[in-house]
Amino acid sequence: MLTFQGVGITAMAGAVPKRVINNYEYTEFFPADQVKEVVDKVGVFERRFADENTCSSDLCYAAANRLIKDNNIDRNEIDLLIFLSQTPDYRMPATSIILQERLGLPKTCMAFDIQMGCAGFCYALSVAYSMMQNGNFNKALILDGETRSKVYSPRDRRSAFIFGDAGVAALIEKNDVFKKSWFSINSDGSLYDLIMIKGGGYRNPSSPETLTEKVVDEYGNMRSDEHGYMRGGDVFNFVIREIPRNIKHTLEVSGVDKDSIDYIVFHQANNFINSYIAKKMKLDNSKIPHTIEKFGNTSSVSVPITIISELKDKLDGDKLLLLSAFGVGMSWATGIVPFHNCRISDIVEVENGNPIED
Repeated sequence: MLTFQGVGITAMAGAVPKRVINNYEYTEFFPADQVKEVVDKVGVFERRFADENTCSSDLCYAAANRLIKDNNIDRNEIDLLIFLSQTPDYRMPATSIILQERLGLPKTCMAFDIQMGCAGFCYALSVAYSMMQNGNFNKALILDGETRSKVYSPRDRRSAFIFGDAGVAALIEKNDVFKKSWFSINSDGSLYDLIMIKGGGYRNPSSPETLTEKVVDEYGNMRSDEHGYMRGGDVFNFVIREIPRNIKHTLEVSGVDKDSIDYIVFHQANNFINSYIAKKMKLDNSKIPHTIEKFGNTSSVSVPITIISELKDKLDGDKLLLLSAFGVGMSWATGIVPFHNCRISDIVEVENGNPIED
């Protein structure tokens, strides 16, 4: 359990690919009746897919530029950049270093990558808050981007209709107006194989075998070893066991009453999981924004893109948010995070690696 004070998010911006996928029309590999059954169950009706020329860094670049422009930020004052993604530009160098130069940030800016999945935004916040509170940093950028459409097989019905692409930028600053925040950060590597890409790394390098699509179950689903997969039932059991308990623990340690939380932002995994947690914990549904229906599961980006999309113009004054996410690892996190007059920009669309100008 980590606690911080005097540091917080002062501005946010988001970017999504221009291409909109209507899930009901995503029928190239499955009959329409099966597609409708899956889409109705997971609650993902639209997603955004990056084109072949757009990477996670392009989405983050567009979001960061919009944030800097809208808030008249002096780029020379940004002294920390954290890039969060599991779909970076290259295996090396770190994408954060490329973004430092591309954004015109000073060479004195410390930049590094964090490779985390769906719980990653809370991880990145806790790292940035710690460095800001304990180091000589004044302005930090968290750039969080994913192009999960490039990771999952369109021939695997269990994942083909869930994931989408997005990027966000969050400006972190020191300011005494920010009250205390709490983060519970957790991991369980014994469950590492619940969500995984087996091939393409250094344990199991790319080869003709890892790149070959094959039938993986009795239902005819197909993927290669370099596509992502999920053991959905086991993930669900993990979530209903750990997430409500972790939220309750964080509330107890912080001394915060759940009724004093202004908004509760869940990782957008699927509608059923989030509804189950809300019902089990007797949470106020009017305080739970959601974007899964229009963006799908954007991995680590899902929590911040939901804030940007659904809470724009709702974070004036002092607001208290509870953030909860879980995913690859397995890893999970809960954050109780104060906001103060957070400025949120309009979402930018990106095509061919470049933002579409207004």
